[in-house]
Amino acid sequence: MQVNHTLQTAEVDLLYQTHHAWLRGWLWARVGCRENAADLAQDTFVRLLRARQSGPLKQPRAYLSSIARGLMIDQLRRRALERAYADSLAHLPEGEVPSEEARRVILDTLERLDRALHQLKPRARQAFLLAQLDGLSIAQIAAHLQASRATVERDLARALGICYRLRYADA
Repeated sequence: MQVNHTLQTAEVDLLYQTHHAWLRGWLWARVGCRENAADLAQDTFVRLLRARQSGPLKQPRAYLSSIARGLMIDQLRRRALERAYADSLAHLPEGEVPSEEARRVILDTLERLDRALHQLKPRARQAFLLAQLDGLSIAQIAAHLQASRATVERDLARALGICYRLRYADA
């Protein structure tokens, strides 16, 4: 096992030397900030190391840009969550505002939940949000989504399964 890891590390090292500057420039053109581009490029190679890719890549730039694109989307989602959370905090009475530490924990939980729910098909995600945030019944969700009760029940079961796994992954 150690030989494979060493081999993979050497391959990633070569990819880094060969494509890091290109990837940083590619990211800079998309995010408009050198520091953010540099961070995303580093995160791309960290993700590549964790991926345990077997064998050399046939199209390394396409693969690297695909990873980087996913990281940019994750970053945009996190920023949107942070803004929405900050907006909701702004409406709380002063005594009910959570501490900075509690805010970080809540934001991290929201981010993990968002990532988990994005594993679902859009209809299942929407059904879950309608049930949890709007308090709609299964019949109301079925009517709203123009789906059968059985489909909504199945979608909600999948979403709750993801939430359950998310909850107990940390325990």
